[in-house]
Amino acid sequence: MIPVQRTGPGPLSPDARQHMVRMRDGVRLATDVYLPAGPVGPGPVVLTRLPYDKCGEYTFMPRVAAYFTARGYTMVVQDVRGKFRSEGETLLFVNEAYDGHDTLDWIVQQEWSDGVVGMWGDSYYGFTQWAAASTGHPALRAIAPRVTGTRLGELPGPVPGQRTHDVEMGVARFYPLSMFHDRDILEWELDWTRRPYAARVEEFFEAVGSRSASYDVWFPHPVNLRRFPAGHPFDAPAVPVLMTIGWWDNCAPWQWHDHRELQRRPAWARNEYLLLEAIDHENNSHFSLGVPNTDASFLPRYLDPAVEFFDVFLRGKDTVLPRVRWQLAGSGDPSWRSCSSWPPVSAYEIVVHPAGAAAAVSDVPGGTLGSEPGPAETAVWTHDAADPVPSPAADAFSFLAEHPDERLLGNRPDVLVFTGPPRTTPLDLAGPIRLDTAVGSDGPEMDLFARLLDVAPDGSARLIARGQQTILSPGTSCPVTLDLGHTGYRLAAGHALRLTLSSSDAPEFVPAPGTGEHRWLAVKTIPNQQRIHLGDTRLTLTALAASKGDS
Repeated sequence: MIPVQRTGPGPLSPDARQHMVRMRDGVRLATDVYLPAGPVGPGPVVLTRLPYDKCGEYTFMPRVAAYFTARGYTMVVQDVRGKFRSEGETLLFVNEAYDGHDTLDWIVQQEWSDGVVGMWGDSYYGFTQWAAASTGHPALRAIAPRVTGTRLGELPGPVPGQRTHDVEMGVARFYPLSMFHDRDILEWELDWTRRPYAARVEEFFEAVGSRSASYDVWFPHPVNLRRFPAGHPFDAPAVPVLMTIGWWDNCAPWQWHDHRELQRRPAWARNEYLLLEAIDHENNSHFSLGVPNTDASFLPRYLDPAVEFFDVFLRGKDTVLPRVRWQLAGSGDPSWRSCSSWPPVSAYEIVVHPAGAAAAVSDVPGGTLGSEPGPAETAVWTHDAADPVPSPAADAFSFLAEHPDERLLGNRPDVLVFTGPPRTTPLDLAGPIRLDTAVGSDGPEMDLFARLLDVAPDGSARLIARGQQTILSPGTSCPVTLDLGHTGYRLAAGHALRLTLSSSDAPEFVPAPGTGEHRWLAVKTIPNQQRIHLGDTRLTLTALAASKGDS
């Protein structure tokens, strides 16, 4: 029997009054209202809609509400449909647009509301902001989505006319089995050493005595129910948006995609503000490694940018906010830097080339990473799904809580390693990172993972940025570009860059079985021989002009 830890709703906060707010179909959603202290008239409201329990310890909404109410805002926190104290079916994504609209309707009818509402929150409760915005409700004047995206949790798959797509994250199908199985949170461990993975899910269903509608809709192949039945949010009237993106957030690719889409739409581009923070998905900061989020410094770091943003766009405060604020991790200075666009106008590109095919498959430091291309060599390695490269962190969402040293992974024969020379001067990276290459495989598909690391003088190697793609029918040579995201990072003098390449990162990503079968249904695995053409490979970095120095 699979052990399952069930967490139900926490105790109601004494600082809030709970209301059961009726949606258009009669379903009632549990909604807490926190009012500012003292006699106050109607005022602006901050709304959060989340699936993680409005009264629970995980998202500590009473603490967040106290911070906003102390600054004069009424805060409304709601369990989404089918979660905790709310009624209705538990189903991912598809009800958030109209439920958000109807909640806004209810808010503006209350005596404590002046008809002006902003929305705030992380991850899924960042997604609920975009869902509400998609309806174009006139009361929604500003949103502050953090570490999220309109495509949050989207399952990747083949795209007509393309030979590549994102690698499937392990959490993509597991999330409906834990956070969205039923009203509660169900914590359990999927045994990634036993195939087929789908059979492990059936064992879980038997253990809890019920199925997950969200999982069944997506398995074995997703039925794409409409997330935004009123139309995509980017096609709705633009509202000011404060986008917080974490340098180490495992969900950041979805948010960078949103940023690119917003910049293509003039009205949204005029209303977008970026906050680029040295954090992971759970808000652990690179500047305070090992410091828990219960520390007194956390709430100001977490909430002050949103308060400042809402003061301008909900209250009309005469303050000019920078279009982009960002942190330079590794600099020792957590203060915000600002610029008018991203990357900064002073940024320039550096191109480096991996070389040394034979050395790359041996122990660290492996091959080289330099400014000049090497010979037209081919590096070869074997991907074996029965012995995948282990994910460096046990919890990718809290990556910085572990901040793992990855040096030993480079000694595996299925990890290619290329290390540059130590810097004589600091190098400030600020912007996108990209790997262009050509790969091949004797298998029907191939995953390629790239990790850019900071190698310290003591030999420790820690992550700066990463990217991945699945290549379909790679054959002997297939061109591929890996987006390693963006970073703001100082590589100190004496430190070196390292690029590692592999074909697995498990269980954060579901390993390809080598047979081309569905990754959750495959019973057997077959090793595949992978290859990368180093003469066709280049890594493009973005750096600040002030740190040109040696490359």
